[in-house]
Amino acid sequence: MLEHEQDLWQQGKQYIAGVDEVGRGCLFGDVVAAAIILPQGLVLEEVNDSKKLSEKKRDALYEVIMAEALAVGIGIVDVPTIEQINIKQAARLAMKLAVEQLHPGPDFLLVDAEKVDVELEQLAVIHGDALSQSIAAASIIAKVTRDRMCQQWDLEYPEYGIAIHKGYATKAHRERILEFGATPLHRKTFLRNLQAEAQVEQQVLF
Repeated sequence: MLEHEQDLWQQGKQYIAGVDEVGRGCLFGDVVAAAIILPQGLVLEEVNDSKKLSEKKRDALYEVIMAEALAVGIGIVDVPTIEQINIKQAARLAMKLAVEQLHPGPDFLLVDAEKVDVELEQLAVIHGDALSQSIAAASIIAKVTRDRMCQQWDLEYPEYGIAIHKGYATKAHRERILEFGATPLHRKTFLRNLQAEAQVEQQVLF
């Protein structure tokens, strides 16, 4: 998990930031990105792709990462912006916002399969959250941050089960949308796609 980082440290890079986002495929809610700079040589044995960890383990590692990190940035892009610029650009914007919050500023970015629109050297790593400790740490911070936002959204819209499915297109979530209609935090462009795929004609989606 430190192969990329070690190569960069040997090249004299000191502040290497891992960058990842979560929520790209959701029907509901904001997209969240995190950027993390960890101390050179730090090994966090249990850090891995956030999707492979239990919620309890992610929460525990969140505290460890936040305590150990030299810098942490969080970028959040809301639903109106997602609708305006599309989800790919929104995810990239969230990453940019996260990187811009880092102090000290990074001298290299390791990014999970994406390019961040900043003037910094960077490497897009396919499946980076499973191959780089820095990216994996960012994936955990982003995931826990968004999951906690989902807990709050669940209080605002309790009939949709947001705390359980986190806004993804589960069968239960799709059924609730058909039953109760879309909230202001549902991504209408995603719902149109869902409607077309399911050949649903109910105007309640809109």
